[in-house]
Amino acid sequence: MTGRPIAAALTAFAVLAAAVAAGPARAIEADVVVLRGLDKVTARTRTFRVPVGGTRDFGSLEITARHCYKTPPEEPPERKAFLEIVDVRPDRRSVTVFSGWMFASSPALNALEHPVYDVWVIDCAVQQASGGS
Repeated sequence: MTGRPIAAALTAFAVLAAAVAAGPARAIEADVVVLRGLDKVTARTRTFRVPVGGTRDFGSLEITARHCYKTPPEEPPERKAFLEIVDVRPDRRSVTVFSGWMFASSPALNALEHPVYDVWVIDCAVQQASGGS
């Protein structure tokens, strides 16, 4: 028996073991969620930014972003955000209409179901630290 096939198999095993040990690249945690909203009555869209931990209004909706992650550049692109959306109207009690993860690559997977508004994730952005003098 020759040692070449065994050496080649051991080398292949070592490379495979190193790749498995490294695991997938970590998701990048962003501090701003970029969303697009559609008002179904007027057929107008608006793109807006919600800081993680912050709240923005879109029509009668209050949208709070809790988390936003994006994949690193070496992996297939995916943006996902955990959002809480509350419908606030003066004539009735506020109602939570959505609480969960939204995915940019599959907006219909876990969508907001609202008769007037659609909201979906466009991107997760990392704000640049501003340097002041």
